[in-house]
Amino acid sequence: MLTEFEVQAKERCAAWGGRLIEANGEPDHVHLLIELPPTAALAEFVNALKTGTSRRLRTMFAQELAGVYSKPVLWSRSYCVLSCGGAPLEIIKQYIQQQDRPDD
Repeated sequence: MLTEFEVQAKERCAAWGGRLIEANGEPDHVHLLIELPPTAALAEFVNALKTGTSRRLRTMFAQELAGVYSKPVLWSRSYCVLSCGGAPLEIIKQYIQQQDRPDD
């Protein structure tokens, strides 16, 4: 699922005029390092990303998710957006890469 999520996140970033730099996650959350134009409304982007990926992932992985999710949602409503203008991107990429990614 995480691999498919990355594909979808990359597409969504491109649709917004940005790019996905790095993505990874753990069983209960994901980390994305993205670049978006300064005119992008981050809350709208996150909402579009979570809505679209939830719908598609729930369809693609319906059997795997049936015993885990009783409601038609995948993501929680919460999210965290951090600006990393001063931090070296390689350090942030390394942090994301080191997440305890579940086996595909």
